[in-house]
Parts: sequence; structure tokens; C-alpha cells
Amino acid sequence: MKKLLLLFAIIGAVSCQEEPQITADLIIENAKIYTVDDQFSMATALVVKEGKIIFIGTQEELKSQNLKASKTIDATGKFVYPGWIDAHCHFYRLGQQEQRVDLVGTESYQEVLDKIQKFQKANNKTFIIGRGWDQNDWDVKEYPTNKELNELFPETPVAITRIDGHAMVVNDAALKLAHIDVNTVFSGGDIEQKKGKLTGILVDNPMKLVRDIFPVASVEEDIEALMDAQDINFSYGITTVDDAGLMRSTIELIDSLQQDGALKMKIYAMITNTPENLDHYLKKGIVKTDRLNVRSVKFYADGALGSRGAAMKQPYTDKHNHFGTLLSSIEDLEGVAKRIAATAYQMNTHAIGDSANYVVLTTYKELLSDQKDRRWRVEHAQIVDPADFHLFDEDNIIPSVQPTHATSDMYWARDRIGEERIKGAYAYKKLLQESKMLALGTDYPIEQVNPFLTFYAAVARKDTSGYPDDGFRADQALSREEALRGMTIWAAFSNFEEHEKGSLEIGKAADFILLDQDIMTVPIDQIPNMQVSATYSNGELVYISK
Repeated sequence: MKKLLLLFAIIGAVSCQEEPQITADLIIENAKIYTVDDQFSMATALVVKEGKIIFIGTQEELKSQNLKASKTIDATGKFVYPGWIDAHCHFYRLGQQEQRVDLVGTESYQEVLDKIQKFQKANNKTFIIGRGWDQNDWDVKEYPTNKELNELFPETPVAITRIDGHAMVVNDAALKLAHIDVNTVFSGGDIEQKKGKLTGILVDNPMKLVRDIFPVASVEEDIEALMDAQDINFSYGITTVDDAGLMRSTIELIDSLQQDGALKMKIYAMITNTPENLDHYLKKGIVKTDRLNVRSVKFYADGALGSRGAAMKQPYTDKHNHFGTLLSSIEDLEGVAKRIAATAYQMNTHAIGDSANYVVLTTYKELLSDQKDRRWRVEHAQIVDPADFHLFDEDNIIPSVQPTHATSDMYWARDRIGEERIKGAYAYKKLLQESKMLALGTDYPIEQVNPFLTFYAAVARKDTSGYPDDGFRADQALSREEALRGMTIWAAFSNFEEHEKGSLEIGKAADFILLDQDIMTVPIDQIPNMQVSATYSNGELVYISK
């Protein structure tokens, strides 16, 4: 009997002992947290351990947990969201642009020339490279010639690219170095001539002849570019970027910097479509680490609308008998697509015009008809024939769009394509209805890095001055919830990463941001001026506002 009582006493003592306390790394409490889970539920507290979320819920639920942390932050009512995922941008190029002439926002060609001269005086480059001009923003909305560049820089090569990356003006020194003359053979673009002489304007494919002679950046310059781009992105709350076109050497540099802990930005890398890249990566297979995901190929179907390079089914309204152009033959597109379809890689194809979108969509549809969950993407999906929207689907073909393109192009897009075709342009609501999934990005540095502008353009369909009053094609606006999902969980889905990021749920990466205002309820016209209070990647503070 004594032995039995002793046994009961031991069992009782053990049962009365508290469970061992769990030590976490970080507790965020007294917050208003948008989890962006399936139910779009709210929470007030989250707990992070080893870079992952181990608890998310209410303050009351947090108290019932046997948790302590090395750091606890009282959010004092701040708003918490998943870190932004930019589903289409040029991260490395953004960093490079910090080392080149920035021509974004120039209001005349003379201002372009002035900026180049000022840059060269300060930097004394042997080859002047710049980007960002847009003739549609000038009083004279025509391509310039290189006459003034030749006069200012007779010996120093100059190459300045249009904001969309699909046209370039170069001086004669650069043309000579690239061996371009009136007899140069090309396809997929234009080497502009007037009265039998080169104007210095190159459109699409011929631009590569000049890019091939750009000075090769040093490793130190590349590292600086990547680190600069990281700082800019973290300041806007972007924790994952989809870099739309990278070479193997850059990807391997990114991987080494991430492994060393210097580069903390998470990168979904689309490899540039070159024979060397395809041979290496399609054979190697998916490359996946905690911060790097290499599993897609970036392909260009056509050019851009602003440079009239987008491939259209009918001629441009503002240029007689001009259809734009496919940058690769249909045979080349099909050949690359078939090769990718035989692997686990995703194909992400730039398609702007309705003809390019049709070619891409039908190619995808035919190749993937007997496959599931391939998530091939149409990047931009800018102008789609209403008869072709049904070709998108949530299983295999996802649109990846950039809402600020609509508000940047709205001033002149109707002039380019007319009243009828504009009905299928920048049609984000229609794309969402067809695909049930819409990945949102910025396409920076073509547009600004600021994701608040992405959200604003998607929902308000206006520029920052509030124009137009009723919104540009307002019937195609997204709701705030749809925009938020497009910048988080849907973008993660488009990257095959929805189980590790994109929402704040137990087991997922602790990638999140803090805001002083609620993007879901603040007056819409205040959104462009919102700023991030803090950015966390894997639970680590990587940015805090000053």
C-alpha cells in the first residue's frame, strides 16, 4: 500500500510540473497583423525562432503559451504585413544603375544631354552608359538623333537606353566600336536610318551589339551593385525579388554573397535565355537554398509599347502599317519552350502586344495540355485580345503584371492602339478572373521601386496627382485585398514558394514589415506617401526607418 501511495505521489508531482519553457528569438506583441492566410485572418502577436514563425495569434493566446524570447517588441498598435514580394523586377540592374547616368524623369532631350555632361564631369568614364529617357514625356514626342551626342562626345562612346529597355540612342563612337553601319544585318527590331544615314537609334535586338561592347564590370562593382540594390529594396519592405533575367556568373555571385551572410535579400532568379545558361541550368536542375531559388527561364516574345516594338495583330493606330515585332521566331519560341517543358523549370515570357500574347499563350497551352501545376508565367500580359483571355488558367498559365505600367502608359496608350484594343489592355481584373491568381511586381528600374505605388496603381488606377478622376479603365481595378495578395501570397505561389513565405503562418519564414498606417483602410490618396517603419527577413531586422 505504501508503495502504491508513493507511486501516486510521484505521478502527481510529475503532472504538476510545468512544461519546459520555450525560448524564442523574437516576440512581436500588441500589433495589428494581417496574416494573408486563406481566411485573411487577423492576429495581434507573433513569435519567431530560428527564422521561422512558431506562433501567431491573439494576446490572450500568447499569454497561455509557455514562451519567452531574447527580444520582445511592443508594436504599440503598428500594422504588420508579410514582406513584399516583387514578382518582376531587375534587382541587379537597379544596382548597376546606381553607377550609371540616371535619366528617369527627364522632360526634354536637352535635359538628357545636360545630365550626361554633368555625370561625365564627375566620373570621367571611358564608356558612358545611362538609362531612363522617355520621349513620350517630352514636348517633342519623337526619338532623338545622336547629332548632339556626337558633338559633345566625339571620342567617348555613349549608349543611353530608353526607360523600358527596348530602345537605345548611341553616338557614332559607340556605333563604330560595335561595328554597326548602314549595311549591318539584323532581325527583331530596328537600326534606324534617315536619308541613308544612321540616326543612332537602335530598337530591341540590335541593342545587343552595343551591350556586348560595354566594359565588363569588376567583381567589386558587381558586389557594390547588389548591396546597393538590397538597401533600396529593404527600405521599401521588399524581402523577396524576382529578378527577370540573370546570367550564370551573376547568380553564382549572388549565391556566394548569400552564403557568406552579406546578401540577405531572397532572390527568385529567372535565368536569361542563352544557350550557355540553358545548357548549364536545365541539366543541373533546380537550385534552391534558403535565400536563392533558380528554377525559371526568362524569354522575350516582343518589345515594348512605348517604342512601338510590341507585336500587334493589327497595325498601330498611330503608325501606318506598323505591327511591332516578335523578337524570336515562333519556331525558336516553341523550341525553347519544348526544352523547358521537359524539365522542372518554369518558363516566364515577356509578352506585351496582343499578337505576342496569343503566340505565347497558345504555345504554352499546347505544350502543357497533359501536365499539371507548371505555373508558367506571362510577364506583363499587357494587351490581350478579348478572345484570348480564356487561355490563362490557374494551374499552368499565370499572368505576372506590373500595375504602374498602366498609370505610366495611360496618357498615350490609346493613341498607340485605339479605342477598341484598349479594352483588352492592362486588364488586371479580367486576368484575375480567368487565372484566379495574379502576381504583382514593379519592373523597376523601368518603374519606381516603391511597392506602395504598385498597390495604389492597382486599386486606384490613377497617377499620384489623382488623374484621371474616375481612374484609368477603373473597371479593371483590383480590391485592396486582391492587391495585397498579389504582392505577397500570390507572388509566392508564382514562385512555387507559397509554403515557405507570402503569408504569416506557423512554419513559414518570418519575413514581415511594420507600418504606422493601415494600407487596407487609409484614404487611397495617402498610400503613395506611406513608408515602412521596419523590415524583417527571417526574423532579423534588416531595415528600420530613421
